Amino acid sequence: MDAATTIPFDSFWTWLMAHPNCILRAGTPEAIIYDDDDLHWHFAAEEPQTLLVQVLRGKRLVGEILIDPETVSYIEALPREREDEYVFELISEHEKGRFPAFFFVLIHGWEQEEAATSARVH
Repeated sequence: MDAATTIPFDSFWTWLMAHPNCILRAGTPEAIIYDDDDLHWHFAAEEPQTLLVQVLRGKRLVGEILIDPETVSYIEALPREREDEYVFELISEHEKGRFPAFFFVLIHGWEQEEAATSARVH
């Protein structure tokens, strides 16, 4: 990918939930959660306005990101800086400007066709 690509939040979220084992790290401007061999990523929703991204070791919670989808305007898939990393920023726009409120780094890029079906998990 040579230029940034814009992705609707709902499409990205559905696609991301089908790829928990592909996440290398995720976070906000203030905190980062890194993947590890003995951790696994879990997605849930507390309420329609609160989506959860959790990292677990066994049954113990190691880290958690809470996302209000109403605050995410769109996803921006950034051009690759490293061969093995694909960065997706969840952009929040408001009257004062735009900023990346959250990010996910995966081992592969966005696959539009797969997002429509999201049947395969790896």
